[in-house]
Amino acid sequence: MAAEPEHVLIPVYLEQRDALARFLRARLGSDTDIEDLLQDLYLKIVSLDPDYAVTEPRAFLYRLASNLLLDRARSGRRARVRDTAWRQVAHHSEGAEDVNDSPSAETAVMDRQRLRGLLTTLDTLPERTRSIFRMHKFDGLSYAEVAATLGISRSSVEKHMMEALRRLASGRGA
Repeated sequence: MAAEPEHVLIPVYLEQRDALARFLRARLGSDTDIEDLLQDLYLKIVSLDPDYAVTEPRAFLYRLASNLLLDRARSGRRARVRDTAWRQVAHHSEGAEDVNDSPSAETAVMDRQRLRGLLTTLDTLPERTRSIFRMHKFDGLSYAEVAATLGISRSSVEKHMMEALRRLASGRGA
């Protein structure tokens, strides 16, 4: 089985590896990610078509390295923007500290159980009371609008609402 032909840039990369590391370090200001960038650069070279003609291999390597730095910088900016947007939605700050506004798992479970209980209680209300409650609380109609829709007095709507709220608060139906 014949070996794949090696790209002409690989020997140049191996020869220039230390200089490329210094080039990257000078732009990053630290040794952070240098080895990762060098490995990414090598993988880019290996993935090139061996027939791809490069007239200035050394300059081409430095251009690839610069492009990798730009890609990393763009990726970092996108991540910061995404993280900032998420933090603004899911957290609030107290001083310099981020505080997560999300309820704990226990609170979420208790809230779901409470909601199930309220819905069960709502289902046990008399039909007229349940209908008035839904029109006012879910559909957003005023007491006067509910009364006009059903052809009853406003005080009757108030009595049904007080009964519904009393039962929902106590957690019991009929």
